[in-house]
Amino acid sequence: MSAPDSGRAGTSPAPSIDVSGLVAIDVHVHAEISACGHPSLPPALEAGKAAYFKAGAPQAAIGDIAAYYRERRIAAVVFTVDAESATGHPPISNEEIAADCAQHADILLPFASIDPHRGRAAARDARRLVEDYGVRGFKFHPSLQAFFPSDRLAYPLYDAIQELGVPALFHSGQTGIGAGLRGGRGIRLKYSNPMELDDVAVDFPDLTIICAHPSVPWQDEALSVATHKPNVFIDLSGWSPKYFPPQLVRQANSLLKHKVLFGSDYPVITPDRWLADFGQLDLKPEVRPLILKDNAVRALGLALN
Repeated sequence: MSAPDSGRAGTSPAPSIDVSGLVAIDVHVHAEISACGHPSLPPALEAGKAAYFKAGAPQAAIGDIAAYYRERRIAAVVFTVDAESATGHPPISNEEIAADCAQHADILLPFASIDPHRGRAAARDARRLVEDYGVRGFKFHPSLQAFFPSDRLAYPLYDAIQELGVPALFHSGQTGIGAGLRGGRGIRLKYSNPMELDDVAVDFPDLTIICAHPSVPWQDEALSVATHKPNVFIDLSGWSPKYFPPQLVRQANSLLKHKVLFGSDYPVITPDRWLADFGQLDLKPEVRPLILKDNAVRALGLALN
């Protein structure tokens, strides 16, 4: 079962964004509500998340997200999370997100999310979404989707994504979803240990993997995997930069300066807040543009203009 979608036919892949005119590329933006008002999370989890973060912009439609990011000259990777097997909540339609992003192809890059528990059917869906709808990558949330990334149940899906030549972005570490709720509403943090991505990087060496967020409490594991595996990147979303672990800042400023990406986690953290705090970090001048834009151009396979 899936949420009602827009009913629109597939769209051809969007042209490349004009990278030269951008200030930055935000690789972590959530589509939280569909055109018909269907939310990305069930009510209890949405209420808990809002209480946990205590801040952030309200839920916005794709067109509003595009206007917000266009005004700031920041491109945005937009996605939802399909966790229907674990939560029983139908996701926002990937097709709707892709079609809506195609109307704003100058600034938005659509990612899809497919429940890995769907096995080989998920792999078929991935091919269709890339080939018919212009999807540019895939988002996974292991804790919310209740699976270990190294579980072979997801391997047919990874194989398809690798073959399609688009990235896979994985939530890692702590999550605000379920935080403070009784029993965490069944959401288990153990699924999001970034060491899980080491197996995926070995078994799919041509798959670009983005490990999302400062991976508290497993920051050293994330740094180790990203240093060791050339196909693994780290995005810095979900935390204000003033709270980044010191070893993450140190590595981003040196060994991993070509492997770290700007991400906000909008709407719970806005790019305005993230960028203001990022400006206070002690980083080499040459590293800042790498993190804000140049590394994402490479990770996302965008054309340099």
